[in-house]
Amino acid sequence: MRRYAGDAAQHVLVFTGSRAPRRARGRRGRAAEEDAAPVDVARISVIGAEPLADPEGWLAQAGEETVAKALPVLEAALHAHRIATADPHRGEPAPRHPLATRVGYGTGEEVADGGWTEARELRPPREKVKREAALRPQERFAALLAARDVALACELLALRARLDLDQRRGREAALQLDAALGAALAELEGWRELDGLPARLEELRELAPRASAAAAAARAGGLDEATTEEVAQVLGRLEAALRARTAGAAL
Repeated sequence: MRRYAGDAAQHVLVFTGSRAPRRARGRRGRAAEEDAAPVDVARISVIGAEPLADPEGWLAQAGEETVAKALPVLEAALHAHRIATADPHRGEPAPRHPLATRVGYGTGEEVADGGWTEARELRPPREKVKREAALRPQERFAALLAARDVALACELLALRARLDLDQRRGREAALQLDAALGAALAELEGWRELDGLPARLEELRELAPRASAAAAAARAGGLDEATTEEVAQVLGRLEAALRARTAGAAL
């Protein structure tokens, strides 16, 4: 992978696959292997193009920061793959939630084959989520399935904008945000009677010109840092209004 045409290689990506046993939970938490067919597992290695001066020392200190630096590379590659396949039904990969994460080093031949001279597995970070917060998505899911609530078009557009923004695709985020905000102003009118929503709608109307200006800049070719920050701020307020609508509708 290169930053631009003619640039020196920054990273090398190796894609390999394997078959892994499917684990199904039986009673009392025991793994039930019967009738559990193996599943295809993809393994992706993000390899730095520059050799390590002190491989052992690097591995001893490698951790979450090392993975954090590799994730944008992986996300960019997976995004490019989705564009290349031109498949609208291909799901968005989730590289931040792997089955396992390893850091290690090896010779050129070893890492090219997905191998290592030495490596170690990192424990996934544990997120502390309060029980009440953890149950909210389940309650909304049940409400949507039971037709007690509806999914708004602006919610999906806002999610796409957030994904693009988190993966450093500012232009795409600006374009999605402009569409999401326009849809939200129309759709949220149906919930105007909810407590606090009229004020949020007014705030979104005041923010709409900023979203439109960012989208115009995106169509013209690019976003500077200040405009990208504008996109993040407006998107945050839109997400807050959508959360308020969901909470109010559940009462």
